[in-house]
Amino acid sequence: MKLENYEVHLPSYSIGDTIYDKIGPVCESYGKTVLVIGGKNALEAAYEKIKTYVAKTNLIIIGTELFGKDCTYDNVERLRALSVYQEADMVFGVGGGKALDTVKCLCITDDKPVFTFPTIASNCAACTSVSIMYNEDGTFLRPNFFVRPAMHAFIDTEIIAKAPSQYMWAGIGDTYAKYYEAMISSRDEQLEHFTALGVAISQMCRNPLLEYGPKAFADHKKRLCTYDVEQVVLAIVVTTGIASIFLTKDFTPDYNSGLAHAVFYALTRYPVIEEKHLHGEVVGFGVLLALLVDQQYEEFEKIYQLNRTIHLPVSLEEIDISKEQWEESMNRIPQMSDVAHYPYKVTKEMLADAMNRLRERVGKDISYDKK
Repeated sequence: MKLENYEVHLPSYSIGDTIYDKIGPVCESYGKTVLVIGGKNALEAAYEKIKTYVAKTNLIIIGTELFGKDCTYDNVERLRALSVYQEADMVFGVGGGKALDTVKCLCITDDKPVFTFPTIASNCAACTSVSIMYNEDGTFLRPNFFVRPAMHAFIDTEIIAKAPSQYMWAGIGDTYAKYYEAMISSRDEQLEHFTALGVAISQMCRNPLLEYGPKAFADHKKRLCTYDVEQVVLAIVVTTGIASIFLTKDFTPDYNSGLAHAVFYALTRYPVIEEKHLHGEVVGFGVLLALLVDQQYEEFEKIYQLNRTIHLPVSLEEIDISKEQWEESMNRIPQMSDVAHYPYKVTKEMLADAMNRLRERVGKDISYDKK
């Protein structure tokens, strides 16, 4: 361990169903002209509300743009070349992870103030200081880390409650993964202060989901914003973002990722993953395998029961991956950078044994259901 000088920038945020009234007090000191960039559905859900509240401030919206399809460097450069982007004092990013990651990669790189307006609760992109970059064909490329997150996140719970519930559903899987991956990756290490903070905070990425997850998901499907929904939104969007900032302060995925994400990224080789499934959905499935590999059987049972309750996947069939594709993936997963810092070498044999155990557990439920 060594002494060093470093800086950490934590996210600021507002949460509630009327928090867009904070746009003026938060944003006006950064300039006057605003460019709004987001996804098509996200802009349809949030733009009119944003515009209504901006009209009460000294800010002026000078344009709106669609971010594109994926968070790619080509999309970033396309947006950077727009004259309206050059004229804007700040950018409002509106949408889900790919939209927010795109505007962060664009603006933080240029040191242009960017504010996030998440419209779904599927990940922590609104509050974290990394963008997940993809290739033009939709496959994962690499994480792009920044020194700071967006200037502020405006988390409107009314808009999120009206979004398709599948996004919160997937967000639950991605969020509890943070705890297990951070705990395993940091095991038996003397940690830097910031990493230790990230690991400690990561517990709040699991606990609220076990307590509030099933009720929150049921309420969200009814388009209700209840206390349970709010607690899960905070865990997905805020807590995970803060944990990630501490865990990636050295710009590596050593403590911020693990076997569950290695499973996901390996499976993105098959188009069906991007075409039919969400990131957190597949990561949540990967957590089951990670816990079996790590021989955490009690924790496995907790997550298995949560997945079964809210219908996150517990089998390859539920993510449309064949046995042959899984066989191929087991050769790639041990080589992924996400498990390079694991406390032990992940092997194909471990993965095969974990899958067999998972199939046996699912088989017990199927046998019970038939009774």
